[in-house]
Amino acid sequence: MSLIGKFASVGSATMASRILGFAREALIAAAIGVGPVTDAFYAAFRFPNLFRRLFAEGAFNTAFIPLFAKEMEGGGMEAARRFGEDVLAVLMTVLLVLSALAMIAMPVLVATIIAPGFSASPEKFDLTVVMTRIMFPYLFCMSLVAMFSGILNAMRRYFLAALVPTLLNIVLIGVLLAALHFGLDPRRTGVWLAWGVFASGFAQLFFLIQGARREGFSMRLRRPRLTPGVKRLLVLMAPALVTGGIMQINLLVGQIIASTQANAIGLLNFADRINQLPLGVIGIAVGVVLLPELSRALKAGDFDDAQHLQNRSLEFALGLTLPAAVGLMVMPAPIVALLYERGQFTANDTVLTAAALAAFASGLPAYVLTKVFQPGFFAREDMKTPMWFSLATVIVNIVLSLALFPIYGHVAIAAATSLSAWVNVLLLASTLWRRGDFRPSALTLRRVFFMLVASIAMGLAVWALLAALPDLVAHRLFVVRFATIVAIIAAAAIVYFGVALATGGVDRGELGRSVRRGRKRAAR
Repeated sequence: MSLIGKFASVGSATMASRILGFAREALIAAAIGVGPVTDAFYAAFRFPNLFRRLFAEGAFNTAFIPLFAKEMEGGGMEAARRFGEDVLAVLMTVLLVLSALAMIAMPVLVATIIAPGFSASPEKFDLTVVMTRIMFPYLFCMSLVAMFSGILNAMRRYFLAALVPTLLNIVLIGVLLAALHFGLDPRRTGVWLAWGVFASGFAQLFFLIQGARREGFSMRLRRPRLTPGVKRLLVLMAPALVTGGIMQINLLVGQIIASTQANAIGLLNFADRINQLPLGVIGIAVGVVLLPELSRALKAGDFDDAQHLQNRSLEFALGLTLPAAVGLMVMPAPIVALLYERGQFTANDTVLTAAALAAFASGLPAYVLTKVFQPGFFAREDMKTPMWFSLATVIVNIVLSLALFPIYGHVAIAAATSLSAWVNVLLLASTLWRRGDFRPSALTLRRVFFMLVASIAMGLAVWALLAALPDLVAHRLFVVRFATIVAIIAAAAIVYFGVALATGGVDRGELGRSVRRGRKRAAR
């Protein structure tokens, strides 16, 4: 399978998860709206989710995948199995101790880290503590999910690991539909959602364990030991704890500041959910596929292939995120209204959420470029350089958030997150260039330039259509609004791909091959 095919495989699975995520957010907006329960739920869910991204998907996978891939290349399946069992034993021990301590100390954690601003509202504070305790075992499950996903990815089995996260949204959608059916009040609905998160973690873990077994890979439980391989993993993880979770650190900083403004956490999460669609589909696909592929190429000494992988990843990432970013910045309000404005979600909530969405979208290409550039360090087992860059980025985010929040409120947090992401990208790209580890080819730079031209042309076309069709865009009938927005998005796609193909911003040959592969899969 080609690199683009692998991206498409992961991206299609992630797309399913993101679409279900939209359905989940729309149901949350209808069931509990923007209010104290929404703030409590998102604050509670962010904490185990932060650790999952920071520890499991971030630090753990960036260190584990290159080491596991090298064990497979050098010693075969049995050596990889021994390494995996040693890591599993230590990982489970650490997670059990961490989970127990966190659940005991949860009131202190909520008051100092998760949402200090909630202390002024005892009911919201207590609800956040209850929800976080219910959901915290999700971290245990998802850390093991990250390990089994890394194993499957190292074996070049990408689809199942990308598809499994849909279970979270499926379970939560079921919970929300039941809550609406039985007419539960917002507080009980929020607690039900917390239990849904808990259950989904075990479901995801079960399916991945079964998937690994089908590939002939199973592990026994061992007594935890600090073997040389585990020690090497821990050494690599230490700086990656900061690097891998930079976006989550920034979002947590924003949450702490936002907790001082009523409803700000809910507004930011509704906006971020929309922003996460292109980010998840493209960024996760690049991050999941590029690291093991690049690690393998460097291990084999094939530096030309390493350069090719990075060039194609850069083109793929920007070819889709540039138009997505422009589109979300030009028409945030119609999209937010179409997705959320019903039930408890008001027109004023739409305006506030749309402003945050536009700010988040301005950093969309930067978030994805980070996934392109960081593997260039991780695959070479250089975890420290991205760590220092990440620390600088966090400082920029905190300073900007604190400086702009009194003026722009919750929008300042989204803008600071985007600006700090661009700082991270500039530091990563300039260092790779200076070291000679990655310099985009002339062809790639030319294509990126014309992708930008095509995106600007598309943005102007969308702006003109919005100005020409204001009554249809804001029509009281949902079906009319839906048809109008879909038509505008379709027109935008035609403009973008038309200009990109005409100028060479998109590789016509690769696009044709992708379409033919899609038709063959559909015919089978």
